[in-house]
Amino acid sequence: FFPSHDPFVSLMGSLATFGVGFVTRPIGAYVLGGYADRHGRKRAMLLSMMMMGAGIALLVLTPGYARIGVLAPIAAVTARLLQGLALGGEVGSATIYMMEASDPYKRGFTISWQGASQGISATVGALVGLLISLVLTGPELTSYGWRIALGLGLFIVPVALMVRSSLPETLDLPEEVDSTVVAADGYARIVVLGILIIGTGTIATYIFHYMATFGQNTLHLSTAVSMAGEFANNGIGILLALWAGALSDRHGRRPLMIWPQLLFVLGIVPSFLWVTTSRTAFAFIGGNVVLSILTGFQYSAVYAAISESLPRLVRARAFALVYSIPVALFGGTTQLVITWLLKVTGEPMAIDWYLTAVSVLGLIGMILMRESAPARLARS
Repeated sequence: FFPSHDPFVSLMGSLATFGVGFVTRPIGAYVLGGYADRHGRKRAMLLSMMMMGAGIALLVLTPGYARIGVLAPIAAVTARLLQGLALGGEVGSATIYMMEASDPYKRGFTISWQGASQGISATVGALVGLLISLVLTGPELTSYGWRIALGLGLFIVPVALMVRSSLPETLDLPEEVDSTVVAADGYARIVVLGILIIGTGTIATYIFHYMATFGQNTLHLSTAVSMAGEFANNGIGILLALWAGALSDRHGRRPLMIWPQLLFVLGIVPSFLWVTTSRTAFAFIGGNVVLSILTGFQYSAVYAAISESLPRLVRARAFALVYSIPVALFGGTTQLVITWLLKVTGEPMAIDWYLTAVSVLGLIGMILMRESAPARLARS
């Protein structure tokens, strides 16, 4: 889509196309989140899935620049904008649906599937990339291999629509235990802290998604090793997210946010130092596993704390905006920023100092969050 004789310019062009999809996420959060609050979570989830399928299909089927010229990047950007709209409304509706449909004393575990399912999809995506990289050559990957990987995502659309059509609506269900800590007109604290925490988590997530590129371009490891590192990073976090969600139901949201985040902050520099100095397959994959373990606990508790602290009348839209605004600001720019940092500093360790700084901000936000787990509130 972006031909260039300079590999750095081509990489920045592709990352910018990836990033532009985040621009429309807050719009999708506001529009589809409001739709979910007025007309139901189920309808909003069906609509977001249809929009996502259309965005994927457009990107997969668009010919390259050599065949249709400037229409190629225009179509690619349009597809990413459509995907952003869909994802902006998807997260709020889906997360709030899980929260409202679950046993109040098992909300943490139920909502942990939000993060775990993202981990599953990212792991499957990394696995597909790994397998294709083992079968196809570099030119074949560039020519059509990526279309195969992305096109596989289309197969989930009809399955998802069928599953979502069978779900009962939760918008008007009575809440047996309401742990909302603020009234409908006074939830600014939750919104601000949520944006701060999820913003730092977003930067960490997209740095982890960048690890395959980091392994190839900066550490000069093979594509297979780089994909394996990203696969390991995603895979280990799935079980940890589910376990952490269950633990937060028993012990509260705050302990499961604060202590894991502190350990993550302290473990970033040693992990990256090992990866960047050794530059071996073992160190790269091992470093990714360590970081994944350290960051695999806190966000199940974060999602539960935010969603159950918001009033029902604005819950889907508010959660969607809390999630999508930092994702829009940092999800689409993080990989551009760290690519630029690595380029101008020439120092592979630049990436971990950036991650450490923003993770400290997330830790502060977690410390300031109030407890919202029904089991803990019942005991207090």
